Amino acid sequence: MAPNILPTSLVSLPAPSGQLFVFQDRLIRLIHNSHVPNVQTFLNSRTAREFTESGRFVSTRILDQASRKELLFHNSFPNPLPGEEAWIAVEHDSVPFPASSHEWPSEMLHAAGKLTLEVANALLREELGIKDAIPYNILFRGAEPVFVDLLSIEKRKPQDSVWVAYAQFIRAFFLPLLAYQKFWLPTHQVFLARPEGLEPCEFYWLSNTLQKVSPLALLSPDSVPTGFDSAMRSSEALLDHGPLEEVPADSRSILRRLLKRLSQMLVRLTPPCRKSLRWSDYMLLQRSYTLENLAAKEAFVQDAIARFQPKRVLDVGCNTGHFSFLAARGGASVVAIDSNSLVVGELWRRAHAEKLDILPLVVSLSRPTPAIDGYPSFLDRARGAFDALLMLAVIHHMIVTDGSTLSEILARAAELTTGICVAEFVGPGDPFFRSLLKEQNDRSYEWLSTQTFEAVSRRHFKIIASRRLGDSHRWLYLLQKEA
Repeated sequence: MAPNILPTSLVSLPAPSGQLFVFQDRLIRLIHNSHVPNVQTFLNSRTAREFTESGRFVSTRILDQASRKELLFHNSFPNPLPGEEAWIAVEHDSVPFPASSHEWPSEMLHAAGKLTLEVANALLREELGIKDAIPYNILFRGAEPVFVDLLSIEKRKPQDSVWVAYAQFIRAFFLPLLAYQKFWLPTHQVFLARPEGLEPCEFYWLSNTLQKVSPLALLSPDSVPTGFDSAMRSSEALLDHGPLEEVPADSRSILRRLLKRLSQMLVRLTPPCRKSLRWSDYMLLQRSYTLENLAAKEAFVQDAIARFQPKRVLDVGCNTGHFSFLAARGGASVVAIDSNSLVVGELWRRAHAEKLDILPLVVSLSRPTPAIDGYPSFLDRARGAFDALLMLAVIHHMIVTDGSTLSEILARAAELTTGICVAEFVGPGDPFFRSLLKEQNDRSYEWLSTQTFEAVSRRHFKIIASRRLGDSHRWLYLLQKEA
């Protein structure tokens, strides 16, 4: 059974159209009757059927009256807004681990933008449209994007030739991806600071400051306003929910041409493949592992996975995902986190190409993502959500580079897993450990030993097995969560 992916009561702010709840491991949305025609029209549409069958739209069903009343009058169900008779209920299939743009590498933001345009284009044939185009409409099931916001889909007036979500799409997808392509500004950092994306004036300031290129280098005058002042005025106009201009021409053709131009421009903003020169495939370097030690490490992890058969794995400090792939091929659903967006992006490319159940995120366990704009923090989503944790060649980084204590690291590990933790201890005598100390110009860590590691581990775990990798200063541990 999938863990609760959001808090167990109200999980979205009250809105005129609906509220979302998690109730007894079920994802329930209450929808006001005023929005029911849009919902029914979409769920009965060819687009809904095709996108649901392909996994690109979250599976959704309307609950019958008996099921709805059973929910509403259950003594532990959150009390809906007044006038319960004006609500219907739908149930969504849950996405195992929700994460949004402030934790995505640029490759995932690009994939989410592509899906947004595909949904918008498909809806046109049925006189439907998307009223907002934001990353929060998309979640990822493994490496695959899934459109989840049912209430952003509505009927459109046949003569409307303006896509009301156009300005949002520019801010939330186009400008962050352009900033990444031109200035190497990681898109997740944009959304950590600006949940709605980049304003045109902010992009203009950025391009002026860095003096790299004209900010309009990739923008064609017929698809994006030619000046940033006019862009801002256009954005405000498009977000105005007043009457839209009606034209006698075929508005659907006009919109389709607009979406096609945006799709072509999005292709030009495909994130380039940039490898992290420092960390990419570092474990294969001779100073870290011999081929024999790497084989022994793989065997240790494989044995642990075969023995406990975890279904949900968190790979901390995943790098390019060598062990994430190993766990996924063993049948696990994997969330892989690393603070380096370049290696996370590379991992997503491979997982997406191989269609493996791996969700790569730009997250540091030492400084996990806080709650943002009503979205739960990483720890709130991850706590107790995994039955296996991989912490391979990462603990010494958290101690030396991030300043975490061993007690903090292992206590947090115990919070996250309900089952096992496969951990790698790297001692101060390791060449790579010593190189980190030189960079930090820090004190000696001679106190850090296998005895210390084992003593702290026993506060939360039972040590099931351990193995030294050859004659190196690296040890592997299989830890099991104490009841």
